[in-house]
Amino acid sequence: MAQTPEKTTDEQVVIKKYANRRLYNTESSSYITLETLSALVRAGRDFIVYDAKTGEDITRSVLTQIIVEEESKVGQSMLPTNFLRQLIGLYGDNMQGMVPRYLESAMAQFSRQQAQMRAAMQKTMGNFLPPGMEEIGRQNIAMMERAMSLFAPFTPRSDAAPEKSAADVHEEIDALRSEVDRLQAELAAVKTKAAKRA
Repeated sequence: MAQTPEKTTDEQVVIKKYANRRLYNTESSSYITLETLSALVRAGRDFIVYDAKTGEDITRSVLTQIIVEEESKVGQSMLPTNFLRQLIGLYGDNMQGMVPRYLESAMAQFSRQQAQMRAAMQKTMGNFLPPGMEEIGRQNIAMMERAMSLFAPFTPRSDAAPEKSAADVHEEIDALRSEVDRLQAELAAVKTKAAKRA
């Protein structure tokens, strides 16, 4: 007999997973895929996944499946191999209990920084962007995200992948400065064209 599912919030989408591995969205009354759930996450929608037979909350395992799928896509990989090895090594370790809180804190901090960066970029670029400037805005954000990756909390460190030297970091910073100069020049050119059209 299925267990009674835990109480969910009004905004939380309830997903049921059946024995045939199909996922059913009770909000839209339709079958969905892991890719659909991935899109829900990116859209900021909260959901909970129950085993349709037992009523067990299996959200964590489904989220893990989504990560495995995303990591298997060419060019989509985000998790460094050394980080994965370190993470696996912590299972069963006496430090295991501290890892979830640390990872949640690190990701929350990263999300705050990302939100601040996007807000600053939007304020700089303005709410209305003339034709051509949207792409420059996207390039600026991508460039800033690459800059932030220099300070990522999980830089792989091993004999195979040594820590970056000061010279390497300076070289990356110089490359980012060059990219900023190039994007500023493009922005100035687009503003000039927009002013002539006005």
